[in-house]
Amino acid sequence: MAIPTQLAYRTLKGIGVLDAAPVYEALPGFNKPEGNLRCCVYSPCGRYFAWASSDQVTVIDASVGHVITSLYAQNVYEIGFSPLGTFIITWQRPAKDENGDAVKNLKVWRVIEENAQDGDDEHNVVGRFVQKSQTGWNLQYTYDEKYCARVVTNEVQFYQSGDLGTVWNKLRVEGVSDFAVSPGENHSIAVFVPERKGQPAAVKVFNVPNFDAPVSQKNFFKGDKVQMKWNDQGTSLIVLAQTEVDKSGKSYYGETTLYLLSANGGFDSRIDLDKEGPIHDVTWSPNSKEFGVVYGYMPAKTTIFNTRAEPTHSFALGPRNTILFSPNGRFVLVAGFGNLAGQMDIYDLSKDYQKICTIEASNASVCEWSPDGKHILTATTSPRLRVDNGVRIWHVGGGLMYNEELQELYHVTWRPQSATMHPLENPFHPMPTPHASALAYLGTVKTPSKPAGAYRPPGARGTTTPLAFMREDQGGAAYVSNGTLSLGSGVNGFGKPRRREVPGAEASSMDAPGTPADGDENLSKAAQKNKKKREAKKAKDASDRATGLTPSGEGVQPAAAPSPSRSPERRDRRGHERNRSRNDSDLRSRSQQGQRRQNQHHDGPPRSFHNPSGTNGTHIETSHHPSPAMAPDLTVTSPGGGTPQEKKIRALTKKLRAIDDLKMRRAGGEILEGTQIKKMETEDSVRRELEGLGYVE
Repeated sequence: MAIPTQLAYRTLKGIGVLDAAPVYEALPGFNKPEGNLRCCVYSPCGRYFAWASSDQVTVIDASVGHVITSLYAQNVYEIGFSPLGTFIITWQRPAKDENGDAVKNLKVWRVIEENAQDGDDEHNVVGRFVQKSQTGWNLQYTYDEKYCARVVTNEVQFYQSGDLGTVWNKLRVEGVSDFAVSPGENHSIAVFVPERKGQPAAVKVFNVPNFDAPVSQKNFFKGDKVQMKWNDQGTSLIVLAQTEVDKSGKSYYGETTLYLLSANGGFDSRIDLDKEGPIHDVTWSPNSKEFGVVYGYMPAKTTIFNTRAEPTHSFALGPRNTILFSPNGRFVLVAGFGNLAGQMDIYDLSKDYQKICTIEASNASVCEWSPDGKHILTATTSPRLRVDNGVRIWHVGGGLMYNEELQELYHVTWRPQSATMHPLENPFHPMPTPHASALAYLGTVKTPSKPAGAYRPPGARGTTTPLAFMREDQGGAAYVSNGTLSLGSGVNGFGKPRRREVPGAEASSMDAPGTPADGDENLSKAAQKNKKKREAKKAKDASDRATGLTPSGEGVQPAAAPSPSRSPERRDRRGHERNRSRNDSDLRSRSQQGQRRQNQHHDGPPRSFHNPSGTNGTHIETSHHPSPAMAPDLTVTSPGGGTPQEKKIRALTKKLRAIDDLKMRRAGGEILEGTQIKKMETEDSVRRELEGLGYVE
C-alpha cells in the first residue's frame, strides 16, 4: 500500500490532522486539541507537527499523532522549525519588563533533548533575541543547519546553530533591509538594499563566510521592496522588485520588474516581458532549470523561461494570476484566484505542454500540490471569506476526490514528504475512486442548462460580437494602459477612433479613416430610422442656411460664410447674437434681444465682429452690389470676450430672462420655491443696475 499523504487544518474550534489519499480518514492516535489555537505548522522534514495554545506549544510525531514534547511559553503567535527539525523557533508579542527593557520574545528551542531536567520549563532553550517586527521574524538556516542568520541594523549576523549566544560572523551592508539564505549545498546569501538618497537599489550575493566582496550584484531603480526566490539547488536567484507607487499612473499597486542572478556571478539580467502590465506570480520548477512567470494586464500571459532568461514556451492568454509546479516537475498548474473565477488549467510538461483539464475551484484562497504530485488541495479560508469554508482535494485528471465543509477555516497545509517516498508513476492508471464526501457534494451541484457567459449590453449582442466587448484571449482588442483600446477597422460600428465633438455642433461629414460607412448593414432597424431622420434634418438645415445667406434685395451685402468651427445655432442668428437658452422665453423675447444687441453695436464698441474697414453693424448699407471678392472678412469672436462692463451687462440680461421665465411659470399655475420668488423680487434692482451701466432695452 502506498504511503498516504497527510494534511492539517486549523479552524475556530480546533485542529485536525487528516490522512489523505488513498484512505481519507483522521490520523489514528491524534487527539484533537480545542480552544484558542493561534497557529500550527509542520517541520520542513515532515517529522513533526506543532501548534500553539494560550499557555504552551505542543509538538507531536506527525506519523502517529503522539505528543513528543510541550514548550511552556505563553502567548506564542508564530512557530517555525529548522530544515532538519532539530530546532523549533517561537515568536511572542513584544513586551517590556519591570525596568522598561524589551523582553527577548524570539526563542529557539531544541525539539528533543535527552538531558532535560524534570520541572525545568526553560531547559531546552538554545537562544533568545529581541524581535519587534512580526514580518520576517524567523531565523534563516542553511540546508544542513550548520549556520543560521538574522538581520539587524546595517548588518546580517551569523550564528552557529548550536551556540546562539555568540555572533559567529557578520555581513556588514549599509542599509540592508532583507536577506535570503540559499537552500542548496553552496552556502550563499542574498541581501537587498532599497533606494536611498538618489542611489539605486541593489541585490548582492555573497558566499558564506567570504564577505569581502559580492560574487554577484544587480543595481536597479524602482525597487522599494523585493521578493528573493532561490531555486532548490541554490544556483540561481529570481528578484521580483516592486514600488509602492506607480509614478506613470498606470497601476494602483506600483510597478514590478523581474531580475535573474546566478550564485557564481556568471549571469545577471533583467527579464524582458513582452506584455505590458504587472507581474502576478513567479515560481521555480523543482528541477531548478526553468521557472514560470504570469504577467500582463488581464487576460494575462504565462511563459516558461530557462536559467538564461530565455522564453521556452508560452501558454494561451487567460484570466490567470498563479503558477505552481508539481513536486516531481511533471505537471504545471496555471490558475486565477482572488477576484478571478478560480479556474485551474493543468498541463503535462512531459507531453509537450499538453493540456490535461480545467478545474473549477471558485472562491479558493489556498492552492497547493500534494507531495505525491497527483493531487491538488484547494480551500476557502477565513477571514477572506467566512462562508463556504472547507477543504477539497482534486485529482490531477480533474476529478474531485474529497470534500469537507468546515466552520471558519483559518489555515490548511500539506505535510512535507520527500520525493523519494512517492516515486514518479502514471497517475492516470488506474484512476482512483473518489471518497463518499466527494460523491455526495457532486450530487448537490446543479449543472447549468445554459452557459451564462460574459454579460454584454443589448447593442453588443448578435451574430458578430464587437471587439470592444471581447477578451483578448477570445480574439478581442488588447488592453492598452493609457485607457484606449487598440481596435482594428471596427465591428458593428464599435472601435471607431474618437474625435472631438462639440455639443450642439453639426457633425462633420468626413469619417475618420478606416471607419465603416454610416449605412452599415449591421445597424438595427431603429438605428437606421434614426439615421434617416438625422440626414433629413441635416438637409433641411443646410437648405435654411443657404436661403438665409442669399441677398434679399438691393443694398444688402451678402454675409461672409460662417466659420466651420461654429455650431449651427451661432451661424443662424441675426446679428450673430448668442442664444443662451432654447426654452419658450427665448422665443418670446427674441425680437427684443435682437433690438438690444443692435443698439449695443451702434452705441458702444463692436464686440461680435471684426471689420477691417472700420464699419460697425451686421448689415452694411451700400449703393451698389459689391462683388464677392470685395466682401469684408467677418469673423465671430468668443462669446466670453469683451470688456468687464459688457460681461456685466450680459450677466444681468441673463438674469432678467430667468425672471421673465419664472413669471411665465407662475402665471401658468406652477408653485415656485422660496428662492425663485426672492429672485423675482430682484427685478427692479437688476433693471436699475442695467440703466446705470448705460444699457437701454
